Amino acid sequence: MATSYVLSNPTLSSPFLPSKPTKYGQNTKNRMLYGPISRNITRVKCAVDAPYEGNISKFPRVNVWDPYKRLGISPYASEEEIWSSRNFLLEQYAGHERSEESIEAAFEKLLMTSFKERKKTKINLKTRLKKKVEESPPWVKSILNFVELPPVEVIFRRLFLFAFMGGWSIMNSAEGGPAFQVAVSLAACIYFLNEKTKSLGRAFIIGLGALAAGWVCGSVFVPMIPTVLIHPTWTLELLTSLVAYLFLCVACTFLK
Repeated sequence: MATSYVLSNPTLSSPFLPSKPTKYGQNTKNRMLYGPISRNITRVKCAVDAPYEGNISKFPRVNVWDPYKRLGISPYASEEEIWSSRNFLLEQYAGHERSEESIEAAFEKLLMTSFKERKKTKINLKTRLKKKVEESPPWVKSILNFVELPPVEVIFRRLFLFAFMGGWSIMNSAEGGPAFQVAVSLAACIYFLNEKTKSLGRAFIIGLGALAAGWVCGSVFVPMIPTVLIHPTWTLELLTSLVAYLFLCVACTFLK
């Protein structure tokens, strides 16, 4: 019954039946009006059909062997230029894992090269200095044999001690001379020298020599200082003792 009704009404639309066929002329007319029907339309139906990593930019020099060319800098570039190029490229190609790894690998390689060159330069500098000392006259070698460079912590501790002595002497300048402070400074110098030389006699001679040299230099050069630059309560004895503290500090720190 239903079949006979459908066959008797060919214009009836149904989702299960094809639409009414059009004539060739009518189809051609539609093409002329609306243009050709494109059949090569591709659509992304799901996330699996989308291209991998979307629209993230990829670093074009991933496989370049030279790290300078990979980062796009000169072989004579400074560390600041290397850092700048690395940060710029990482920002530009952020999100692409392989690009970031390639940029970081080139950057680390250049840093290691720079570190090795600096270390080599320091070694060469020490070698040159040692060579100059070996080629120097005998009297220079004998003087250098009495000199040593202690750790930085030791230098700062000695400077603090003798600076304290100088400040103590300045604070008590109105009450009396700095004789007591000078004696304490000389004793400290001899003590430090004895620790290094393991000879009390040698330490005593070096300490007294440093004190005498400082006192003589202070007595000669302090009067040359304009009085405008000197505090009214500061006597010649006080200023000379300050120079002596400096000589004692140098003696117990750098002499051996």
